[in-house]
Amino acid sequence: MGNAWDWVADNGVLLGALGALSVLSFVATLILLPVLVVRIPPEYFRHRHRVRDYAHDRHPVAHHTLVVLKNMLGVALVLAGISMLLLPGQGLLTLLIGLMLTDFPGKYGLEKRLVRQPGVLKAVNWLRARSGHPPVLAPLDGT
Repeated sequence: MGNAWDWVADNGVLLGALGALSVLSFVATLILLPVLVVRIPPEYFRHRHRVRDYAHDRHPVAHHTLVVLKNMLGVALVLAGISMLLLPGQGLLTLLIGLMLTDFPGKYGLEKRLVRQPGVLKAVNWLRARSGHPPVLAPLDGT
């Protein structure tokens, strides 16, 4: 037992930084999640394949810059969601929003699998209802 206390005493700065990061990510998700959840189209999970509707008519530099920034935010939310599976916060919901922001093969199927988890669609639609937006429809079976 003494070794554990020694480790804690030797790594107080690290533990303080991790605690501060945990609180910061919790507060950030409380602010960001409602903003991002209301932007999900109600029919988003009803398609067989991902429907791309973002504008490609932007200047290529602006388009690629926005894609990189969107992916960086998505990765940060995925990491925060994974950590919130163990720490306080909405881990699965944060993970879902982070996945929705990133671009990788097979992403849409993973999003639909995640939103089928008990409570995730309910939490998404609760946040949307509080903002006066229509509910997101559940994925159809076989899609």
